[in-house]
Amino acid sequence: MSKLLDPKILMAIKDLSLSAKMTIDGFMNGINKSTVKGPGLEFSQYRSYQPGDDLRSLDWKMFARSDRYYIRESEVETNIAVRILIDASASMNHNDGDFTKIDYAKYLGASLAYLANLQGDAIGLYVLKNSGIFSMTPRQDYQHLARLFYQLEQIHPDGTFTKPIHYKELFAGAQKRELLIFVTDLYQKDDEIIKLLDTLNTLRHEIVVFHILSRNELDLDFKGYTNFEDLETGETIQIDQSKARKDYQHKLNAYLENTRIQLLDRRIFYRTITTDEALDQALRDFLKQRSKLRI
Repeated sequence: MSKLLDPKILMAIKDLSLSAKMTIDGFMNGINKSTVKGPGLEFSQYRSYQPGDDLRSLDWKMFARSDRYYIRESEVETNIAVRILIDASASMNHNDGDFTKIDYAKYLGASLAYLANLQGDAIGLYVLKNSGIFSMTPRQDYQHLARLFYQLEQIHPDGTFTKPIHYKELFAGAQKRELLIFVTDLYQKDDEIIKLLDTLNTLRHEIVVFHILSRNELDLDFKGYTNFEDLETGETIQIDQSKARKDYQHKLNAYLENTRIQLLDRRIFYRTITTDEALDQALRDFLKQRSKLRI
């Protein structure tokens, strides 16, 4: 893995805009840049000149070679609206080492926003908080991107997941199919996140869920007897990890597989991503899902 994509290095940089730029620069240096298209015109085909065609579209090189008039047709690349949804409930404060899930979510959100802006897309930010939803409707300009970075830096998770009464913020201004990217740890008590995704699905948007997990959460990698606290309810339990690990991992794997199937059945793209993992694949997933919305 390139050091330019190492989350431990990049999240040590407090300036999210600089971190995002370094991430995307490193990502693009490692792929075929022709697969990453920015805004503009993409050549499609030639056709014979017809009376009334704009003479500025005549291809004079083709005329010189063939002594016939041809129009060079191009297709305007279709840009889209990308809405980045960040789960800011208290469980996102879970840490593994020097940084938390929300640190990683900010880093991922900033990198996706930078790449989307590079593609010429309008980007919006929606922070799902206990008290409601902070919203920035999608726009495409650098000043808007700078404000989005600032708002990402201000996220401080607290409380439980957003109540349904606040969901109306997610529907404001949506006029066509969009790409919704939801960054969450999928911590829920009564399937509230699945119910939200069902609601969003009725709008027929393309939805991507990045399920953030920490390495110690996956491996139950804590030493000795440990008190575990629910960050959203404050409830605590004590377990002997050496005895509980095997049963825990079996149940965790079953839960992750069930989640994958639930979202697959809803035609929602789902990927788990750990906080020690570089963003290469997540960025490729974004480009792949974005391409589904281009005409």
